[in-house]
Amino acid sequence: MVPELPPLPALTRAEGQLIDAYLEVVDLLGKINPSRGSHTYGALRAAQALVGRAEALREALALMHLRGESEVHATTLACALRVLDGERRAARVTVPDTRAN
Repeated sequence: MVPELPPLPALTRAEGQLIDAYLEVVDLLGKINPSRGSHTYGALRAAQALVGRAEALREALALMHLRGESEVHATTLACALRVLDGERRAARVTVPDTRAN
C-alpha cells in the first residue's frame, strides 16, 4: 500500500501555476544534467522544451505580480513542493556525490 500524502496547502491559481512550471523546469534540467545523462538526444529534447517551460514560469510570476501577489510565501510553497516530490526531483539537477562510493 502506498502511504497517503499530506494534502496540498491552499494556493492561489497563480501559485499553483508557479509550482507546476517550476517543477517542470526542474524535471527538464534533471534530464539535461550531463553528470546524470547518457544520451545527447534526450538532453537536446529537454533543452528544447525548457524554453517553453521557462516562459510558463515567467508567465506565472507575471500573473502573480499583476494580481497584487507581491510576496512569495516560501513556507507554503515549500510545503507544496515537498508534497509534489520536489526534493527528489530537484536532486536530479545536482552533481552526484562520488565520494560516497
